Amino acid sequence: MSQLARSSGLTHLARLGFSDLSRADEALAELEEATGVDRSVWLADTARAADPDEAVACLRDVARRDAGPVRRALSDDARRPAVWALFGASQGYGTFFLRHPAELDEVQAPGPLPTAEEITAQMREAIGFSDGFAADGTESAWVALRVRYRRIVARVAVHDLLSPDPVESVRAVSAVLADAAGAALDASLAVARTRISSRGTGAALFAREDVAATRLAIIGMGKTGARELNYVSDVDVIFVGGAEDDDRERLGESRVVDIATRLAVQTMRGISEVEIEPPLWEVDANLRPEGKQGALVRTLESHVSYYERWAKTWEFQALLKARPIAGDADLGRAYVDAVGPKVWTSAARENFVDSVQRMRERVTEHIPPGDVAYQLKLGPGGIRDIEFTVQLLQLVHGRDDELIRQRSTLDALDALEAGGYIGRSDATVFAHDYRLLRLLEHRLQLARLSRTHLMPRDDEARRVLARATRLADSGEAVWQLWESVKREVREIHVRLFYRPLLSAVAALPDEERTLSTAQAHDRLAAIGFRDPAGALRTIGTLTSGISRKASIQRHLMPVMIRWFADGVDPDYGLLAFRRISERLGDTPWFLATLRDSAGAAERLTRVLSGSRYIGELMEWIPESVAWLDDDAALVPRTGVALQQEARAIQTRHATIDDAMRAVRALRRRELLRTAMAAVLGVLTIEQLAASLTTITEVTIQATLRAVRREVVPPEDDDLDFAIIAMGRLGGAELGFGSDADVMYVYRPESVDPERASALSLKIVHELRRVSEDHRLPLDLDADLRPEGRNGPLVRSLEAYAAYYRRWSVSWEAQALLRARGIAGSVKLIRAFMDLADEVRYPEHADPQGIREIKRIKARVETERLPQGADRARHLKLGPGTLSDVEWFVQVLQLQHAHAYPGLRTTSTLAALSAAVDAGLVPASAGERLAEAWHLATRLRSANTLLSGQTSDVLPTDRRQLDGIGRILDYPPRSASALEEDYFRATRRARRVFERLFFG
Repeated sequence: MSQLARSSGLTHLARLGFSDLSRADEALAELEEATGVDRSVWLADTARAADPDEAVACLRDVARRDAGPVRRALSDDARRPAVWALFGASQGYGTFFLRHPAELDEVQAPGPLPTAEEITAQMREAIGFSDGFAADGTESAWVALRVRYRRIVARVAVHDLLSPDPVESVRAVSAVLADAAGAALDASLAVARTRISSRGTGAALFAREDVAATRLAIIGMGKTGARELNYVSDVDVIFVGGAEDDDRERLGESRVVDIATRLAVQTMRGISEVEIEPPLWEVDANLRPEGKQGALVRTLESHVSYYERWAKTWEFQALLKARPIAGDADLGRAYVDAVGPKVWTSAARENFVDSVQRMRERVTEHIPPGDVAYQLKLGPGGIRDIEFTVQLLQLVHGRDDELIRQRSTLDALDALEAGGYIGRSDATVFAHDYRLLRLLEHRLQLARLSRTHLMPRDDEARRVLARATRLADSGEAVWQLWESVKREVREIHVRLFYRPLLSAVAALPDEERTLSTAQAHDRLAAIGFRDPAGALRTIGTLTSGISRKASIQRHLMPVMIRWFADGVDPDYGLLAFRRISERLGDTPWFLATLRDSAGAAERLTRVLSGSRYIGELMEWIPESVAWLDDDAALVPRTGVALQQEARAIQTRHATIDDAMRAVRALRRRELLRTAMAAVLGVLTIEQLAASLTTITEVTIQATLRAVRREVVPPEDDDLDFAIIAMGRLGGAELGFGSDADVMYVYRPESVDPERASALSLKIVHELRRVSEDHRLPLDLDADLRPEGRNGPLVRSLEAYAAYYRRWSVSWEAQALLRARGIAGSVKLIRAFMDLADEVRYPEHADPQGIREIKRIKARVETERLPQGADRARHLKLGPGTLSDVEWFVQVLQLQHAHAYPGLRTTSTLAALSAAVDAGLVPASAGERLAEAWHLATRLRSANTLLSGQTSDVLPTDRRQLDGIGRILDYPPRSASALEEDYFRATRRARRVFERLFFG
């Protein structure tokens, strides 16, 4: 051959997938010479080989021993693709055909997979099966069954390797491999019967009649029982022995067990012991009762007794896939019927879910560190993550739903998805990824007919794997695909496997899982529902029907009912949940979030049964349920973000009414977010006040921009207008239900003064009109303006200056202590604040004015208290509550802020802290005042959150007090403790106040 021709030939080999081109060319030439078949006939088919180099080398070796079978295979157009595919994917089969060249004639063109009946018939034919006994009990029978088994698996492998969609074929291939394993064990048992009852086998111990009378059932566990076996995997089994009553009486139970044990030992040896033909796989009986320490064979009664008294959680999980696969079929079915129901009650055991979760973690922990990154089966994101997730879902929910009691992982996934226990997308991803991972596992094991679960570490082996699976074009690509699948599987596994709902469902007592109507009525009343009949109607509305939504609701309800009952008002919580469910309709994410989230369902029951304020808002903003799945979504949005959204609203809406509808929606949404965060303990009291203040400021700013655009014509655009926050808004200390105290100021600039006054008044009236929100009122209260309700609603800056210079009284200077500009002209705000500073931070406080403030305070405590209200329970005006602390601090500010700059703040607590630092207030007194102010502020907000209504009075109803306590993180039934804490704190603060304020 010329150099050019040789070079062209080698290039062609490279295109076919060969790596070592020179060596491959030599092997091809030898194969061509040995078989007498020109390479042009069969060379193109080598492209079907995952590893053409290995395929040619193995066929050459077989041809060296016996060229006939190789010649016939390469000459047959129909068989040739199968031969190249098998030799190219499995060096293990190459060595098998080297041992048994004649078996190559049995490799045929791909056809349908054999049935279980066909496989059993072929295996029995190989050992001369008759009436449960093999024709021969010597080692040659073991060799015969092993060779026949490998012939059958070769047929399966050819079908698998040449399948148009190998990923989709995984389910069918795995099932047939499990059938083949069962047939091999059945054949080995027949050999064992002959072996222990025939002379000359070296194992004869028992009479043939006694052996025939002994029943032995082989139960497949794990992947074998589930019919999802690998090419080379441990076959987990349990042996069950027995005999008919007459035979048991004749032989005695111990004799029956002895014979059955001997049969089991010899059956295992027939499969796993080293012989001329290598073992098929390991027969593992360690899942039997007591594991390796337990008896290899037990009677059915002994098995049942063990599972009733001693079995551990993992043993019930193992039974999930139990299936008779060989031996006495009737005894095997009796075993499954007896122990099967116990599988589905095991989830009721204490800490069941935790123990299963811990078991999975231990599996990962025991992987050698160097193998973790390559572990296809046991590592994070591997096959075990999917299997453990599916099995845990089955064990928890299978107590009530027989449809999900499936052995196969893929069948179970289908059933779990159909039943609504797992989302469609998660089920689809899990099923696809499971098949893909199993395909990788199959090809790795087929390569050398050895048990392995490790991805290749070198590039060449990965390239071969990519070709064998047809999942990728290169070794790097198949590795990256595996990495992406691992991440995908791990994310779903962690989300589903550790979902709190599983532990909650597993912990439900049996009496709460299935109740008659009367029992359910009584149970609901017993756990705290005031209207159990109404609750039953609501539950019926949520769970009736055959829709997927109703199915998921039925899974959620038993657990959610208990969570609702843990709340203050379970009746309202359940009703609000129904309304939210109805508003969201068939929105796919809603129930999936509750089912799959790390805590959304429990959080939802907590906020709905603990806060009418939240419940009423969530009915109108049901998409807020999604926030419960993520603490970050509950964190209040920044003022900058809200401002940007508010400004965007005004650019989208042409009319003021449209713009204000959007602004009101923004405010409601953010108030709901803050309320949910407060009830769930995500916010501190300082963060709560800051959030409520920011939301209110942004709302007022957006409203002013919309109104000004509508009211002030372009020619009057020079008009300066500003809104000054007063009271708790000015102090950035808003709580739920707080009014928005404000003052309005303008400066005409170039606008005619009278027109400026008229336009400003129109702005104020329009502000008050468009800011109205009947669902969540925003009261712009201007009563703290000069002259109170009798004074003008809006004044010019000059008018304010003139008033404060001539007419201002002490309480007006006191009110200015919390004045802070929040909207409108920045220049005007700055000018107004300069004016306010002159009034509120005088160089020398007016003693008469201070006495007047103290006199007003004494009068307020009696005259402003609502009629019939218990003064001691009033959170704002009661002794030691908000007004005591705030008036005391404000008097200090009037007297000393000029000298101590730290007192020049609108914040009550910041001013109190500054007073302590300045030595104006003893530290202990400051602590007691701050404690009382904090508690009263929190109680005010909690009262509004609980009832949905604004109230300044601490309720006397114990249930309401308990609800308020829950919001403040008190344990259940803490009404008395809450009252005691409140009265203790306010009593101490009042003593400090009277001593320091009135002197």
